[in-house]
Amino acid sequence: MVFVGKIRPIFWLLSITFLFLGCGKDKKVADEIAKIPLDLQISRFDREFDEVKATDIPQLKKRYPFLFPTQYPDSVWEAKLRDTLQIEIRKEVHGEFPDLDVQKQALELLFKHIHHYFPNYPAPWVITVTNEVDYQNRIILADSILFVGLDNYLGADHKFYRGFPNYVSFGLDKEFMVSDVAAAFAKRAIPRREGRSFVARMIAHGKELYLKDRLMPFATDAQKIGYSKEDLEWARASEEPIWRNFVENELLYSTDSKLAPRFLDPAPFSKFGLDLDNESPGRIGRYMGWQIVRAFMEKNDLSLEQMLRLPGEEIFVKSNYKPKK
Repeated sequence: MVFVGKIRPIFWLLSITFLFLGCGKDKKVADEIAKIPLDLQISRFDREFDEVKATDIPQLKKRYPFLFPTQYPDSVWEAKLRDTLQIEIRKEVHGEFPDLDVQKQALELLFKHIHHYFPNYPAPWVITVTNEVDYQNRIILADSILFVGLDNYLGADHKFYRGFPNYVSFGLDKEFMVSDVAAAFAKRAIPRREGRSFVARMIAHGKELYLKDRLMPFATDAQKIGYSKEDLEWARASEEPIWRNFVENELLYSTDSKLAPRFLDPAPFSKFGLDLDNESPGRIGRYMGWQIVRAFMEKNDLSLEQMLRLPGEEIFVKSNYKPKK
């Protein structure tokens, strides 16, 4: 698979502009969302910690008590201030993110969409941190706080990621930050009552991606699913033979646990057991679940929240999904 280079921040500015001009499918919704007042609070803890003196750590602990476990003495944090690796990480982060103006605009737009569809969910306090490139926890959404590990968004080719598999490092780019935040919200918004069948698990992921359709109309499908442009084109062109493979091999209602690592979990490619495997992107089952949910919503007049509560197998049956040829 060939990976494309990063999309520059101007992408977000253009996307936001197009949204506010009403170029989306639903101009009325876009206009309503544009009028939602929201000033997202973003705190640069990563920068504050870098600039603090050892004697000022107690003041920082008062502002961010949840970032300083009580079992650790101040000497631990003083050591972090002097640690050469930590210093280098913070330096690289500050070089890539001298400010967060573009990211703030994109996140505000995301949370305006969230407020439109989930009015009882308040926008969180966003706190940026460094977490020693713990990419599996690069976004943590608590009840009222969103932690963003900026050292996980320095670009796929960054030296910190050289030992990572390509399918991992590809996603460590700022163009996927808002999508990762939307995914974290989706895990809170989607009820966890899915069945054990392969099709139900596909649709569980499809719900998350469809939720991104609604919450991120300013993003590309590639950004929503974390694919390169070439990966997405492959998935679209191969939708019919992929589906035929699933049907002919009687996978849809299978509860075989081995199907998840083959088709749903992050991986360099999907595992059909065919010569074309190396050409395929990983997580192809998520892409297929996405298309099923899209087909269902095109044919059924339900709200977003109503759809999210439906069992996956019911969505599949009522979708009358037919793959694109």
